[in-house]
Amino acid sequence: MKKIILAVCVCLALTIIGLVVFKTGKNESTAHAQSTESYLRLHIRANSNNEADQAVKLKVKEKVVNYLTPIVAECETLEDAHKAIKSNLAGIKQVADEVLKQEGFNYFSCPKLCDEFFPTRAYNNVVLKEGIYDALIINLGSGVGNNWWCVVYPPLCFIGAENTSENTIVYKSKLYEIVNKFFN
Repeated sequence: MKKIILAVCVCLALTIIGLVVFKTGKNESTAHAQSTESYLRLHIRANSNNEADQAVKLKVKEKVVNYLTPIVAECETLEDAHKAIKSNLAGIKQVADEVLKQEGFNYFSCPKLCDEFFPTRAYNNVVLKEGIYDALIINLGSGVGNNWWCVVYPPLCFIGAENTSENTIVYKSKLYEIVNKFFN
C-alpha cells in the first residue's frame, strides 16, 4: 500500500512540475508579446506628494474607475474604447472635480487622451512591457505628485491591478495546493 501511495505522489509531483513548466513557458511567451498598441491606460497624477493630495488622488481614482466601468464594459475594441473615453472626457472631469470640491480642494482636474511612456508593469497574470501607450491622463491640479495607473482597455483596472507589484507574475495550481495541503 505504501508503494502505491508513493507512486501516486510521484506521479502527482511530476504532473505538477510539468504543468508549472508548461504554464510558465506559455505565460512568458505571451506576456512579452503584448503590444503597446493593444491597450488604453489610465494615469492619474496627484497635485503634489503631500498626504492630502495623495489621499484625494485615490478618492478620485475610485470614482473615475466606477464611472468608467459601465462605459468600458460596452467596448469591444480599442477603437471603441477611444471613442467612448473621448466622448466622456467632460463626464470624467465632472466626476473628478466633484470629488475635489467635496474634499475641500480649490484646484481642478484636467483629463486628456494622449500618448505616454509607462515602465514595465504586471497586472495579475498580464505583463505589459515598457513603452509608449495610448492613455487617459488625469492631472489633478498641477499634476506633479506621485501617480496611480492601470489599464482601462482591456479593463484591467477592475481586477486588483494596483495590488500587484511590478514584474511579478503569480502562478497558481489547484492540484499543487491540494497536494501541499495533504502533506502539510
